[in-house]
Amino acid sequence: MAAGRKLPQVLSLAAILITGLFGTISPVLAQDVSLNYESLSSLEEPLAVEVGDVTLVLTGLLDAPVNFDLEGDQATDADFIGNVQFSARTQLPNRWRIALTYFGQYVSDRAFVSGPDNQYTDNIAFSVGSYWGTVLVGNISGVVREQTRRLRGAGNAMLAFDNVLGGLEDDGGGYFVRFGPWVFSGMMDEDENFDFGAMYQRPTGTRDYRLTARFTDSEHVSADGTQKFSTTALSGVGEMIYGSTMWDIGAGYEYLDSDNLNVQRWYVSTGMRTKTGVLTFSIEGHYGQIESGHEASAALGIQYDLARGLSANLGLNYAESRVTRSDTRITNTKAKQASFSLRYSF
Repeated sequence: MAAGRKLPQVLSLAAILITGLFGTISPVLAQDVSLNYESLSSLEEPLAVEVGDVTLVLTGLLDAPVNFDLEGDQATDADFIGNVQFSARTQLPNRWRIALTYFGQYVSDRAFVSGPDNQYTDNIAFSVGSYWGTVLVGNISGVVREQTRRLRGAGNAMLAFDNVLGGLEDDGGGYFVRFGPWVFSGMMDEDENFDFGAMYQRPTGTRDYRLTARFTDSEHVSADGTQKFSTTALSGVGEMIYGSTMWDIGAGYEYLDSDNLNVQRWYVSTGMRTKTGVLTFSIEGHYGQIESGHEASAALGIQYDLARGLSANLGLNYAESRVTRSDTRITNTKAKQASFSLRYSF
């Protein structure tokens, strides 16, 4: 692993050298960074106000869902879900742009989601950006994932397993830079796990294409908590938008290694999302294997716009993966869920 740990420093040095060679680099703006790694995100334009030389930007979402467990025929009311992202941005005399960004989410009931009830989570990050790119520090573990992931489903659709199992610790540092249609990003956490991503996006004729690639070196704890794996993963996404319809496909390979157990995982996810008038619809599917065990999920989502920022949302979600190797329960998920909610975004 020692040689692998040197890779982030080598790539960071290469990025700096490349930045110096090209004078036409377009920066990745510090204010474009999102710290919302949750399943719900606002699609509305943010609220912004100028206070002296500082721009204050606010986005938020309020959701009141009712979830139905189709496995047990029991209904659970999730009283309230709310998230908010706030940033303060300014430009220094040397044209460096700095931003302080905060995201918080409160969930009053963790129905169908692991974790305690009445949970509040938050992320905070500081970024500095200029022609040489953007440097970030803080709770940025999911930033590369957000740049390279498939688009979220409509309504209350939540496709399970559509990510690598390994993950970074919350705290770390990272770097972004843009070369024309390309965006390159790299993150390292406090335990020297790292995440690298590349995204290409450009319209061609009447279609818009987006391609991403991601390399992750991180850790994963088995579902039963008995094994801690070092994981190495490579994943990518291809996306095409034509009019108001989007198709995409994602795939990944992951190698999980512990002292007494080695496991290989691969997966493929695909989906379609379209909007017609006030109605947005999405359908997604996923299949993967962990050695000879399988994982499967599907999600259907519908969003009906009632007014600006206000919508009614429906989701039908299925997920199943129960894989055991050498008496270690690697995954343990089985769920069928229907979810309806009223949501307001601002």
